Amino acid sequence: MDELAKKLAGLGLPGVILVVLTVSSAGSNAAIVSALTAAGGPFGIVGGIGLLGLAGVLGDSVAGFGLEAILKAIYGERSKTESLKLLLKEIKDLPISDELKAILKNHISPPTGSYTEVPEEPKTVEIVDE
Repeated sequence: MDELAKKLAGLGLPGVILVVLTVSSAGSNAAIVSALTAAGGPFGIVGGIGLLGLAGVLGDSVAGFGLEAILKAIYGERSKTESLKLLLKEIKDLPISDELKAILKNHISPPTGSYTEVPEEPKTVEIVDE
């Protein structure tokens, strides 16, 4: 068991995903191939294997930069082209901590009134009757 765990740990996140696929398919080789094919979508089993590779790359990136920084960058870019209301609803529904949700919401939509506005001095207006 320890040796198997060491080999799967060497694969990283794709190894974990492969274990989940194996367990969910009752360990049958045909079921694993079917699950990889389904995960690959229109690209079939090659797409499923590519998805495992992509999951590994994304996992390494998230580990390097941190989930908060990556999510802030993603939602910052999306806020340039997508509805703010839609993005805020999407953030609300994400399976992340409330603290991280608040950070993301403040990043794409800073709270108003966080700065002090200096009121203009009253102006005197003369009305001239001609």
